[in-house]
Amino acid sequence: MSQRPAVPLPTPKERRRLREAKSLTQAEVAARIGVSRETVRAWESGRTHPRGERRVAYARFLEGLAEGAPAVGRGGGRPEAQAKAAEVRPEAQAKAAEVRPEARAEAAHDRPEAHARSSVPTLAQVQAEAEARAEERARARELAEARVEAEAEAAARAAAKAATGSASADERPTAEAAFDALCARVAPTLVRQTYALTGRRALAQESVERAFQLAWERWPEVAVDRDPAGWVRAAAHEYALSPWHRFRPAHRGPDVPPAEEAHRALLTALLDLPPTQRRTLLLYDGVGLGLPETAAETEASTPAAASRLLHAREAVAEHLRAADEPPEVLHEHLGALGSTERLVVPRPARVRIGSERRARLWTRAAIAFTALIIGATALTVRTAPTRYEPPQSPGRAISGVPPRMGPGPLSYEDEVLREKLRKEPTRGPARLIPRPE
Repeated sequence: MSQRPAVPLPTPKERRRLREAKSLTQAEVAARIGVSRETVRAWESGRTHPRGERRVAYARFLEGLAEGAPAVGRGGGRPEAQAKAAEVRPEAQAKAAEVRPEARAEAAHDRPEAHARSSVPTLAQVQAEAEARAEERARARELAEARVEAEAEAAARAAAKAATGSASADERPTAEAAFDALCARVAPTLVRQTYALTGRRALAQESVERAFQLAWERWPEVAVDRDPAGWVRAAAHEYALSPWHRFRPAHRGPDVPPAEEAHRALLTALLDLPPTQRRTLLLYDGVGLGLPETAAETEASTPAAASRLLHAREAVAEHLRAADEPPEVLHEHLGALGSTERLVVPRPARVRIGSERRARLWTRAAIAFTALIIGATALTVRTAPTRYEPPQSPGRAISGVPPRMGPGPLSYEDEVLREKLRKEPTRGPARLIPRPE
């Protein structure tokens, strides 16, 4: 039996553009096709591709969007089936939400046996929870990705205009404008995340500012990165979790705790965790990264990241009142942590000026150190001997030679006698002088 040829589909980027051109959400597209919203999201990101009847329905729907008349989903003209699927889906989600706390409770009671098993069921459970993220988290990430893609497209169009000479000097994008846009969009959220990692306001602000300074120093590399916000986030987290901060006098004592009791309890639970578990929990449940992305950013394997995540959740759930609720509650707690604190967000202009000043300082220090080495080398060359001087051989003791004798110093009595002889006149006989005859 011959296989039917696959129905052609637009690129994932074009799929998203067609949907956003009609102001449709992924949930609306999923309801018309008859699939889940996570499936539509995977289709638009390029991670998976539809097959069979879903591919035909999705291609027909996109074709309708391109022509201006959106088509219906899998059944073509069967709204009853779509309504039934829309009614069944919330019931299935409710059942899954009811079953999930019971499974977590059983896993907590049977923890020794669970650790003795293989890591495959644990990873499957974590990945299943990742797929069941809240819609507002997914939508926020989609909006962020769409914003980055829009900025990249605008930069590409402006670069094309500049290459053809049709763009004016005011319309050409600058590196400063792109960096300022990235800093204004990422810095407020990143400061709160870093505060949740460290529990120190000053260190969180310093870490974010240092990360953006490093990004500006390497802007040609960061600008073409697939995820510039992730690049800056990784740099800020690495600087904030550096073990050298413990030797600073300002960080020896604890910082002022948050005012709200719930935030104080959550921050205490986070600071009791090891730094690796704390960062894994924040990236997975706070930022919303997937398990492979979290493992890659923390430089760990996927099973290790899953184990850290499970241990961190168990430790944090003991300090939260809503321990039996789904993981979205933890995400809300982590997102609200630091929102009521007075955290100073670094300004883009100040970051760029500080980065340039730092670069100039290091450049001058390198030039001064090089000049010092050159001067020391020249002085050494100038004062070094120009010919070979054989070293003097060490002396040897020779037996049979009498010691060297000579007049020694006069004693006190000898000096007194010498003075006395010099003062007294000569008492000998008078000098005889011969007379000639």
